[in-house]
Amino acid sequence: MRAHVQCVMSALLLLPIVQPAAADEVVVEAGTKIPLNLVNSLNTKCSAAGDRVYLETAFPIAQNGRIVIPKGSYVAGTVTEVKRAGKVKGKAELYVRFDSLTLPNGVTREFRSRLDSAGGNDVDRQEGKIIGDSDKAADARRVGEVASAGASVGAIAGRGAMGAGIGAIAGAAAGLIAVLSTRGPDLILPKGTTLEMVLDRELHYEIRELLAGQ
Repeated sequence: MRAHVQCVMSALLLLPIVQPAAADEVVVEAGTKIPLNLVNSLNTKCSAAGDRVYLETAFPIAQNGRIVIPKGSYVAGTVTEVKRAGKVKGKAELYVRFDSLTLPNGVTREFRSRLDSAGGNDVDRQEGKIIGDSDKAADARRVGEVASAGASVGAIAGRGAMGAGIGAIAGAAAGLIAVLSTRGPDLILPKGTTLEMVLDRELHYEIRELLAGQ
């Protein structure tokens, strides 16, 4: 019997010790999604790598029945890369990194999080990249409009279907040249655009920090 008890005690000693969160500490878990509103606008025409990004939390984040991150807390980030749309292919891209979160009472945490959504635009969550739209419909419309104008001019000049056909071909070619020489649309994120970030690691706050300034 004594040998059995000793074996059980030995096994218990080998179990990992799990440290519970301190009673005076609140933890915001990794994976928590935090909705944000842009304070300054961003766009791929004027923004550049290194530009600061300023946001505010759009909704309070609570943990264990206590508001930890109030609405209106400040998030600062950085534009890390900007790519404008190409003339032939490629969409506009804007890369954003989140750097810090500051509560209204001034308590600040450096942190890491990844972008999860950005105002309905496509997002590459792994790279923190916001992807703009293509303008294929406008390109096709531009080619069609120039071709139609060419057909009208050709019909008048050529007095018939042959002139219209030649004009349409010339117009389509001119429209295609215009499309190929024009960049795709820039990605524009106006002030107030809603972005959502996901915490990649826990955020730890002491109760006294959350009560400061109240």
